[in-house]
Amino acid sequence: MQSTIANTVHFSGAGLHTGRLVRLAVHPADVDHGIVFHRTDLDGAARVLPARWDMVEQTQLCTRLINDDGGSVSTIEHLMAALAGLGVSNALITLDGPEVPILDGSAAPFVRKLVMAGVVSQGRESRILKILKPVEVRSGDGIARLEPSSGYHIDFDIDFTEAAIGHQTRSLNMRNGAFVRTLCDSRTFCRQSDVDAMRANGLALGGTHYNAVVFDGEKVLSPGGLRHEDEPVRHKMLDALGDLSLAGGPILGRYTGIRAGHALTNKLLRAVLSDPECHEWVSCDPLTALSLPGVGVRPADLALCA
Repeated sequence: MQSTIANTVHFSGAGLHTGRLVRLAVHPADVDHGIVFHRTDLDGAARVLPARWDMVEQTQLCTRLINDDGGSVSTIEHLMAALAGLGVSNALITLDGPEVPILDGSAAPFVRKLVMAGVVSQGRESRILKILKPVEVRSGDGIARLEPSSGYHIDFDIDFTEAAIGHQTRSLNMRNGAFVRTLCDSRTFCRQSDVDAMRANGLALGGTHYNAVVFDGEKVLSPGGLRHEDEPVRHKMLDALGDLSLAGGPILGRYTGIRAGHALTNKLLRAVLSDPECHEWVSCDPLTALSLPGVGVRPADLALCA
C-alpha cells in the first residue's frame, strides 16, 4: 500500500555545497501525492519541485531538481534514499533554501526521525516499476544497468587510486529493512584533492571532516575514521537508491553500478522510462511487497545506525 508519515518532522543544517543554513520539514501527504519539494523562500510556480527523474538537471556532484520557472533544490539524494528505504511514497517537503541540509553526510539522521514519527499505510495500492529487459548506459569508464529480477537488488563496484579506498564491491537485497541496517549510516566521501578543487570553484562550502569522510592517500582524515570498512561503496549504494526513487515508485529489478554516479543513474532512468518495451508499471501484490524496501523496518533497527 502507499504510505506516508504520521507526523511532521523537522531538520536544520548547512547545505554541503552552498554552506547556507536551511530549515526543512517533511510533512504527511495524501495518496497519489508523491514526494514533492516546496521552496518556501520562492514565489509562484518556482516553489514547487516534484521529485521526478525528468526534473533532474545533470550534475556530477549531487542530484538537483529544477523546474521551468527557475526553482531548484540540490543534494536531495540522502533524504530521498531515507524515504525510499522506509517505503514512504507520499510526502511534502518544505525548505527555505536551495539545498537539503547535509547533516552528518548520511541518511541516518533522516531515517531516525522518520521512523520515530511513524510510517502509516494509506489503503491505496502502490505501483511498482517492473523491469522487463536489461538496459545499460555508459559514460567514460562508468556503467549503470537495470535488469529483470524477482526483487529489488543493488550491486555496486568502485575503484579509486587512493589506497584507503581502493577497489570495493557490495551486493544487497533491499528487502526486510536492509537499507536501515546496512546502508543508511554510510557517509558521503571525497578525496582531499577533490575538496581543494571544489572550494576553488565555490563548492563544498558547508563541507567538514564531520559531515563527509575525507581521504588522502592511505589516510582517513575524518575524526573517528570509518563507520564501516567499506563505507564508500555502501554510500554509493545509498545514493543509487535515492536517485532511483525518482522513477516514482519502487523498482522490481536489479541495479548494477560500476564507477557510476548521479548523472549516470539518471541517464539510466531516462533510457528505461522512455522505452515501453523495457518496463511496465504494475500493482504491488502482498508477496511482491515483501521484496521491497520499507517492509520489516523496526524502531529497534535504529540501534544499528552509527
